[in-house]
Amino acid sequence: MATHSISFNAKFSRGVLGRMALLALLVGAAIVASAGFVDEFYFRRQLTPVGLAINSGIVLLFAVGLAKLVLTLLRYAREEKALGYFLEAVELQGKAPIAGLRDDSLIVRRYHAIGILRAQHALIDHAALAATLQADESTRTSLPRFINNILILTGVFGTIVSLSISLIGASNLLGSPGETGEMGLVIHGMSTALSTTLTAIVCYLFFGYFYLKLSDAQTHLLSGIEQVTSLYLVPQASHTRDSVVQEVGELIRELREAAKGMRAVQSGYAEAARQLVEVISQIHPRIETLGTDVRRIQQIMREGFRLPGGGDER
Repeated sequence: MATHSISFNAKFSRGVLGRMALLALLVGAAIVASAGFVDEFYFRRQLTPVGLAINSGIVLLFAVGLAKLVLTLLRYAREEKALGYFLEAVELQGKAPIAGLRDDSLIVRRYHAIGILRAQHALIDHAALAATLQADESTRTSLPRFINNILILTGVFGTIVSLSISLIGASNLLGSPGETGEMGLVIHGMSTALSTTLTAIVCYLFFGYFYLKLSDAQTHLLSGIEQVTSLYLVPQASHTRDSVVQEVGELIRELREAAKGMRAVQSGYAEAARQLVEVISQIHPRIETLGTDVRRIQQIMREGFRLPGGGDER
């Protein structure tokens, strides 16, 4: 896994899905191993269909909530992958950060929102953006939250209904002591109360754990988006008073460094000029001597070749 400047795991939701699949296999294996007990406890010797109906309702509610959990975790897995790609592209600074990403991804929507605010020269309120995203994502987990809250109550409901059946059987038994069938109704009600309570507890434990992990996945994803926004998106687009002061301070420091460099260059030019003056002062007498020698050669050549003007030069 690539190392980023922020703490973000792009495989968090996939890990939760893996644990869910593993635990579901273990529960399924336990049910298959105790198939005889399950059949005897839930299906045989049921005087009324109340137990089967309530248990079926609990399992159906659990299945609907679990399906929603899986779909939401799959979505968060895609979002984490997109955020990881965006983070790598931003840190490499050579790739378009949203190239190849879906337009409905959370990080792409945040990127476009920052761009719209920047184009309008508006103040970027990071807290408002974070609160809006948090509120929008909380609506996606309303159904699992509702099921998590009422799942254990379905067992209580089954217990109440089953105890009502037991009370009816007990009442009939007291009215007709010779009727042994009413005793079976009492036992059936108590057995149904136990089975519905057990079903609700098992479903609640399984569902409650992964509902908490869904909340962790949501928090992890939103935290990563806000970190990327704080570290990369807002500094590039925001121009608050503090950021302007900081930029001016950095500019002043750069100007100071440039002034130091210019002074160093100026000192070098001054030293080169001084050396040039020394060289010229050393060369000047030699040039004068060379000029005298040249005039003497000219005079000798005029005299040797009897050229006119020799006397004038002299």
